[in-house]
Amino acid sequence: MALRTTFALFPTGVAALSAVVDTGNGPEPVVLVASSFQVGISLDPPLVLFAVQHTSTSWPKLKTAADAGGRIGVSVLGEAHDLAARQLASKAADRFAGIETTTTDSGAHFIHGAPVWIEASIHSQFPAGDHDVVLLQVHAAGTAPDTEPLVWHSSGFRTLTPRPAG
Repeated sequence: MALRTTFALFPTGVAALSAVVDTGNGPEPVVLVASSFQVGISLDPPLVLFAVQHTSTSWPKLKTAADAGGRIGVSVLGEAHDLAARQLASKAADRFAGIETTTTDSGAHFIHGAPVWIEASIHSQFPAGDHDVVLLQVHAAGTAPDTEPLVWHSSGFRTLTPRPAG
């Protein structure tokens, strides 16, 4: 489809949205990887957004945790997270195997080594075609400015740092 190819050629950051959720088998981290994450939507109140497909099985679990007063951790992934991003986006039973994480008292769950992290709650959600657009209110944020980002471009993960020829 020409439109899908066109959209794929717009480079975006890659974010892992995660929280510890009671899945019925006890508390477990749940993650959704999004290339639709956008910062700078609003400074007052501080808002960011992402879009999620209606077919997502992770988002309903994250939303339930957030609706119950928990927070969502947003880790904007760095260039060292190339393999981790693939694993987190997979259908594997334990998507966090071997990935170092931190969980806050509010249930927000973060990936170590991210250049940007944001602790957020759901501000609002509305339908947009085959996706929902979700606005998140920022409660805390941090950065590691010397960490290079991971970028989604042309249906693959890329980095901004040129790789040596070889």
